[in-house]
Amino acid sequence: MSATDTIFALSSPAGESALAIIRLSGPLCLSLQSELSGRNKPLKQRQATLCKYMSINGLELDSGIFLYYPNGASFTGEAMLEFMPHGNPLIVQNIIEDLLQRGLRLAEPGEFTKRAFLNGKMDLSQAEAVADIIHARSNYSLEVARKQLAGSIGFKMSELTDALLEIIAEIEAYIDFPEEDLPMQDPNGPVKRIQYLINEISRLIETNQYSALLHDGIKTLIIGAPNAGKSSLINCLVGSQRAIVSDIPGTTRDFISSFIMLDSFRIEIIDTAGLHATTDQLEQQGIEKTLEQAHSADFFLLIMDATQPPPQIPPEIASLLTDENCIVLENKIDLGNSKDQNDFLKKLPHSRISITEGFGIDAFKEEWVKRIEKTISLPKSSDAIVLNARHTQAIKASHKALSSALQKVDSQDFSELICVDLRAAVDGFSEVVGKIDNEAMLDKLFANFCIGK
Repeated sequence: MSATDTIFALSSPAGESALAIIRLSGPLCLSLQSELSGRNKPLKQRQATLCKYMSINGLELDSGIFLYYPNGASFTGEAMLEFMPHGNPLIVQNIIEDLLQRGLRLAEPGEFTKRAFLNGKMDLSQAEAVADIIHARSNYSLEVARKQLAGSIGFKMSELTDALLEIIAEIEAYIDFPEEDLPMQDPNGPVKRIQYLINEISRLIETNQYSALLHDGIKTLIIGAPNAGKSSLINCLVGSQRAIVSDIPGTTRDFISSFIMLDSFRIEIIDTAGLHATTDQLEQQGIEKTLEQAHSADFFLLIMDATQPPPQIPPEIASLLTDENCIVLENKIDLGNSKDQNDFLKKLPHSRISITEGFGIDAFKEEWVKRIEKTISLPKSSDAIVLNARHTQAIKASHKALSSALQKVDSQDFSELICVDLRAAVDGFSEVVGKIDNEAMLDKLFANFCIGK
């Protein structure tokens, strides 16, 4: 792979459609705009133009819309050309083969966005937001991704970096120019400012807990005894025959996962093996997997047969259930011999339902949304910054470095050693958004002090 190559890719989904989109990026785009369109004069920049597509052999392969973006004024920061032919897969394949004959190569996954980052069109956090927007599965996660693409993380890192560079500039000025007429230092030193940065970083690190919820969904485990209606419930919620329903106990021996949207939340529903005493080795393995899943679940739906005595819940699972993360579903209330089961786990909220008849399902869903909103308090999307695992690892290193610097300040250690830690913290910030310009520290220094006047 070379940054000097001209790359191309089909940017619309494969298959038949009214139009397809083929994107090109690289130095050959300047000449290709005329060669592909068969025009004697260049295309107007950033303006849609209807043209023929002429092959390298002079044949007309199709007609469609061309868009040319000059160097520095495109998504990647280099010359780009987009062509929108008819969405016939045969036409698209012929164009792809023609571009390969012209010396272009197929882009690797994410290469357009990578070039945008390398050419300074976006920072690393914004590049990651492109993928987040594509894979967003809820309105909330989409809004957070949009904020990140607009630079929310980058702006915050810039704010923290500027504050830290001011501290470094001040300390290094006194190291390098001890005899100059410099402003008097803060009598308390940089303690308060370093502590402020540590607090801000700690708050950001806490947002990582929301990352999995936004991208993977709220992991909800359906638990209960065999034949209580677990598989019927997941089919009801998903709206299709996702799980096998049978009167034979132990039908579900492994967990089944599906996704639904509940209000504005993306939910991963996991149907598990029924909890009961068994000598069947396969069933026992399924129950053990249920126990494993329980420890990583965000929410529980405990379903029970209202016509039967309450089920025995293993202590390992019972200890995880609270009135905030679990709803007890009393199923089969349409049957004449059903009984009110409020005395079973009475500290937990109960919903009486009939899956087969549809009774109580809407009321249960409303209660479910209320419990999720109460239990899982996501930050407001209007100003949300949610760090992923890479961001978190980077600024944890900054947190450690700043804590070390603060200890050195408290113990009145050498200023040079304090600066080493502070610079390490800057490196952590830079890993989130990309390489920081070392000249930025000098700019801060000369802006704040009159050196060599």
